[in-house]
Amino acid sequence: MSGELVLVTGGSGFIGAHCVRHLLQAGYRVRTTVRAAGRQADVRAMIAAGGVEPGEALSFATADLLTDDGWPAAVAGCDYVLHVASPVPLAEPQQEEDVVAPARDGVRRVLSAARAAGVRRTVLTSSFAAVKFGDRAGGRVFTEADWSDPAGGETMSAYAKSKLYAERAAWDLVADAGAGSAGSGAGGGMELAVVNPVGVFGPVLGPQPSLWADLVGKLLDGRQRLLPRMWVNVVDVRDVADLHLRAMTDPAAAGERFLASAGGMSLPQLAALLRDRFGDAAGKVPTRTLPDWAVRVAARFSPRAAFVVPELGEPRQASADKARQLLGWQPRPAEDAVIAMATSLIGRR
Repeated sequence: MSGELVLVTGGSGFIGAHCVRHLLQAGYRVRTTVRAAGRQADVRAMIAAGGVEPGEALSFATADLLTDDGWPAAVAGCDYVLHVASPVPLAEPQQEEDVVAPARDGVRRVLSAARAAGVRRTVLTSSFAAVKFGDRAGGRVFTEADWSDPAGGETMSAYAKSKLYAERAAWDLVADAGAGSAGSGAGGGMELAVVNPVGVFGPVLGPQPSLWADLVGKLLDGRQRLLPRMWVNVVDVRDVADLHLRAMTDPAAAGERFLASAGGMSLPQLAALLRDRFGDAAGKVPTRTLPDWAVRVAARFSPRAAFVVPELGEPRQASADKARQLLGWQPRPAEDAVIAMATSLIGRR
């Protein structure tokens, strides 16, 4: 590339760091946001752990999703923005708004600043959570045409609501500016594309755990002693970063959302994969399953169990056909993504 400048919000996060790494490898200059200047060394260490020496091609801006300060400077001079930053709680919070507000209001701040700065296109990292909570009768496969409905009778976690409300806010803001809504194409003004990943696995570059790295770590060290009968949709973080880059540059991606999934497995199947692949290193991975009713009882007292309850029952399958066909995206097999995450975690012991 000709050194175009891309802002990646949340470069110290699991997906954000991989997006920074992928962009640098592709020849872009990257500016990434951190909430405190002291995190800059951590981000550089994460990128180096991913096999890329960032050098002067990587710069930083300090900004927080909860305030307006810093965002005009962060987007200044940028050709593109990847808005990845969003709170990811490891258990259900006591106050829903603690998760929803940074995600929803942060989207408005970032996109408003990007539009004012003349950014060409913003790619938002949303989630399958903004898609999957609705009618799943008959085991149907969800696509980008589906939207979660918090009033539809299913329990949605605070995290799921935060991703739904944030994505809705993004499409509303761009539509108000005359650039169309989801699925409408490009239109005038700043373009928007959205990536909706399922459960993101793959190599862990830094010490801050992601939701799924936290779970895999607990399986490996025996802290997760029983296995809820939940379905886990899987995609590799490296492929998520690749899809962000494709959505950023491909003309066909403007005004579109893209599900990112490589397939799925049950949590007991995931645990069996770890035991079979890693032998003694996975000797503490549990084998016993937990009945659904027991998870629901535990959810009355445990925020972590409450986080699991919406995932029980019939699997929610995600189709990635749109990303494959429109953008030529080809993800790794789901099993490879799980193995890569576990390998990186075991290597940190």
